[in-house]
Amino acid sequence: MSRPASNRSSLWFLAITLLSFLAASTAPTPLYHLYQEQLQFSAATLTLIFGVYAISLLVALLTVGSLSDHLGRKPVIFSAVVLNILAMLLFINADSVAWLISARVLQGFATGMATAVLSAALLDTDRQQGPLVNSVAPLLGMALGAMGCGLLAEFAPLPLQLTYWVLFALFLMQAVYVWRLPESVSPQPGAWASLRPTLHVPKQARSTLWRVLPLNTATWALGGFFASLAPSLVRTATGSTSNLIGGSAVAALTLTGALMIFTLRNRPAATALLLGGTLLPTGVVLLLLGVHAASLPLFFLGTLIAGCGFGSGFMGAVRSLVPLALPHERAGLMSAFYVLSYLAFCLPALLAGNLTRTFGLVATTDGYGAVLIVLSVGALLALLRQRSAQVCSA
Repeated sequence: MSRPASNRSSLWFLAITLLSFLAASTAPTPLYHLYQEQLQFSAATLTLIFGVYAISLLVALLTVGSLSDHLGRKPVIFSAVVLNILAMLLFINADSVAWLISARVLQGFATGMATAVLSAALLDTDRQQGPLVNSVAPLLGMALGAMGCGLLAEFAPLPLQLTYWVLFALFLMQAVYVWRLPESVSPQPGAWASLRPTLHVPKQARSTLWRVLPLNTATWALGGFFASLAPSLVRTATGSTSNLIGGSAVAALTLTGALMIFTLRNRPAATALLLGGTLLPTGVVLLLLGVHAASLPLFFLGTLIAGCGFGSGFMGAVRSLVPLALPHERAGLMSAFYVLSYLAFCLPALLAGNLTRTFGLVATTDGYGAVLIVLSVGALLALLRQRSAQVCSA
């Protein structure tokens, strides 16, 4: 009886810690327009502040992503939590663009380290619930971070500091508790060699990774746009100045994604991928129509449907890949998956931020949406062809 109880407490702690890291990652999103007003920077600088976070996260995934396979899970989780505590202190004291960039760089590295090790630790702890938690916790965390920070910014004092103080206290408690976890991996040689920037994708998982990549790219590119430019887009299209709008947009996308993942938790990965390829482009079309009609209800309806596609596509990709890795390959595979995901998360958004200088925010959004529609519809057609070929061969 004690073993299952221990596993349950470990699963809860790992899930909450992963959720906390992703909540912290979207906490700045509702504050971007306040930072812009206070520090007077452009949309291109805004996407740079967002982009350095994702690039730093990628560096972490490429270098320390599989470190816990060699050193053990606990010391790597602890190191990531401590780095994020320091990032929260930088945010609290940020009074210039340089401070914001420094905070995001440190936060990105901590989150990349945490994402890989916590994902692997969740799979170690529970092979049934681990993949579900790995899919739901990031989206739920992003929603809570964006919405919670938006609420505090709108109704509480110290809008640019209070959220980070709350997160600082939470990470401090996690840094203490992590040492109570049972260690799920015995130390292995090769820790220094594992720091060389490589993608550790097991041979048996490579063809599946390429198959799910177009839809996964579309889902994460949509997430990157919402985490960086969606609040500015809503203000431009509708004239709304509420601190809640930006957080609500991110929360609508990610909460519906999390709900879709939970709904599909017992369905085959192929079903989730097909739903993702159908719902995501449908939602993007409605979202773009809402922008051009200056209609918040239509914008949020499109966001909700796109969020269902986001969750379905993400879960389908994770569920397709996880069973293909052996225990000592899990952290490496999840690192590679998240490297590709966060490249899609940051690079298109960075490009869009720079294109707004030339074409404006609405026209750039139209082009961005068109690319997402092409990617997801192309992935859907490829999945349907594959399913048709399997039926014919059977």
